[in-house]
Amino acid sequence: MKKKRWRIVSSAVGTLFLVMICLTAFIVLSSRLSGGEPTFLGYQVKAVLSGSMEPTFQTGSIISIKLGDMQTSYQKGDIITFRMEGKLITHRITEVIQENGQALYKTKGDHNNGPDLWTVPQSAITGKYTNLTIPYIGYVLNYAHSKAGSALLMIVPGILLLVSSFRSILMAKNELEGSKA
Repeated sequence: MKKKRWRIVSSAVGTLFLVMICLTAFIVLSSRLSGGEPTFLGYQVKAVLSGSMEPTFQTGSIISIKLGDMQTSYQKGDIITFRMEGKLITHRITEVIQENGQALYKTKGDHNNGPDLWTVPQSAITGKYTNLTIPYIGYVLNYAHSKAGSALLMIVPGILLLVSSFRSILMAKNELEGSKA
């Protein structure tokens, strides 16, 4: 009975691991093929690479953002992802300034001592944080975007499928031999 339970648990863990690897491979490969970030129903996943927003989300987490456009409005307290000097930054809006009919946003990282030195124009905003955070997966996603990580994402699922197939064949062989005896 214990052996059977262990087999079910190990099979479930192995399947979950394989699904996670395949999902990560899909995300990385789709972003490489499209030349941009993978988008699903207007949402994107971003890896958190700094601690400026702790404790809201930790370094190494992934967060989900709802993509916005020039008509999307943001309010004080919203957490937005924006592009500044070629980098993506996710910080909280501390003030909304109206200038010449355009909204400009003052931002600050929750963990930072002071506000950011810049204002963020509407055109620089990628989207708004959706309150979905998964810790530590960002490290994996970030590594998967490297050349070595991409190679592993191609090799590891193949090896796991071969091992699983070999194991299934051995189990079927053992069952056939057991039924003949």
